[in-house]
Amino acid sequence: MDWYRTVVVGTDGSESSFRAVERAAEVVATQQNARLIIASAHVPHTEKGGWSRPPSHDHVVDPRAADSLRAEGYMLHGNAPVYGILRDAHERASKAGATSVEERAIPGAPVPALVKLVREVQADLLVVGDVGLASTAERLLGSVPGEAARKAKIDILIVHTAD
Repeated sequence: MDWYRTVVVGTDGSESSFRAVERAAEVVATQQNARLIIASAHVPHTEKGGWSRPPSHDHVVDPRAADSLRAEGYMLHGNAPVYGILRDAHERASKAGATSVEERAIPGAPVPALVKLVREVQADLLVVGDVGLASTAERLLGSVPGEAARKAKIDILIVHTAD
């Protein structure tokens, strides 16, 4: 029996979120013809309502970062970091057994962006890590896993990712 046909997992590039990606990939690997959509939310840099100046060839907006960080400077600016995160997550998902993997860079804050994506792709399962559920303030005010569990109208797998 195939329970989940489309699984969405959110990642922010942290080690704990990569553990959630791996668990989602394991779930997808056990389902016949299931697909995994790895999503990473980002907030595009804008300037007065429009896009900021175009990044340099290595995606660095601030040339001072390029001087000190060299090729790693792209990680601090613009949308470029999201693509590195997605690439790394895709590799981990493949190693964990997922064969049908898609990557999505989704604009916006994590929870609204994930919930919107879940609706758009008609996902059956949303997977997130448990980071953010530890503090009392986060329990009261909301965290990505907690808020996603309240707002998404599908099954949620909250993966224990803390050591």
